[in-house]
Formats: sequence, structure tokens, C-alpha cells
Amino acid sequence: MSRIGKKPINIKDVEVKQNNQTVLVKGKLGQIERTFHPNISIEIKDEEIIVTRPNDQRENRALHGLTRALLQNMVTGVSQGYSKELNIVGVGYKAELKGKNLLINIGYSHPIYFVPPEEITLEVPQPTQIKITGIDKELVGLVAAKIRSFRKPEPYKGKGIKYSDEIIIRKAGKTAG
Repeated sequence: MSRIGKKPINIKDVEVKQNNQTVLVKGKLGQIERTFHPNISIEIKDEEIIVTRPNDQRENRALHGLTRALLQNMVTGVSQGYSKELNIVGVGYKAELKGKNLLINIGYSHPIYFVPPEEITLEVPQPTQIKITGIDKELVGLVAAKIRSFRKPEPYKGKGIKYSDEIIIRKAGKTAG
């Protein structure tokens, strides 16, 4: 039995509605709707969501833990939200907000203009920091990865855009012969 899939999900602060395999979760920060695989059954009892599977086939075992984790992420997202922080390292590298959009100067001949999805909020507390917040964990991670991909940190000087908790392993450069 899946250890993650067996755990019930506590739903005290949120409202959950189910229509067949589609689950709608409403909380103080917003609402998320998602359709799940028909093999997995989702039951809402009292203050808990219980996820069960019909048998021990490989696909159903994998879907059991996945479904429970996705539901937990939805509940956490609408009640607390998710955020990721990026740091920009490099001389002259900076970011700024233009309305809701992000303007990034990271050493290219042109600035990069990034338009985030509607559900995502961007903040720039300092010119070298970007904070991404939202209720959908998957979308927050996707936007953070997209912004990071504009200039990934390089191992020689450490310049680029990195996650705040990321550690860049530095390499030694050429030595004079």
C-alpha cells in the first residue's frame, strides 16, 4: 500500500466539492479545479479527503500516491499559497516590474520582457531578487524555472539567475602555464 496515498488530507479551512472525478477546492486565497484519473476513488468524509485504489496494479499504485499529493497541494495552495525566490548574480544584472510584467537585464544586448500567467504574482523587493507567488504549486515552479532559464548560473563566475536556496558548485578556471 502507498504510504503517501493512505494518509487522509485534512480540509478544515477549505471547501471541497466533487463532481465525478473533478474536484474543486476553494479557500481564502482562491480556488483550483482538477480532474483526476477514473481508476482512483476520492471520498470526502467529515473534515478529511480519503484516496483509495481498486487493486495493486502498477499503474494504480503510482496514481494512488500522485492523486493524494496533488490534492494535498491544492488544499495547501488555496489556504497558504506557494512562493519561490530567485536571486540574480552578476554586475549590472537587475530586474524590475513594469505593471504586472517583469523586465530583466542580464547581460544580453536587449532586455527580456516576461509576461506572467494571470494566477501568478511577481514581486521585486530588490533589483537582484524576484519573488514568485501563487496558489498552484506546479505553475509557481514552472514560472520560476522559465525565468531561471533566461540565464542559468554558470560554474566559473557564478553569474546568472539562481534559486535562493541553490548552491552553485564553482569550477577552477584556466591556470597560467
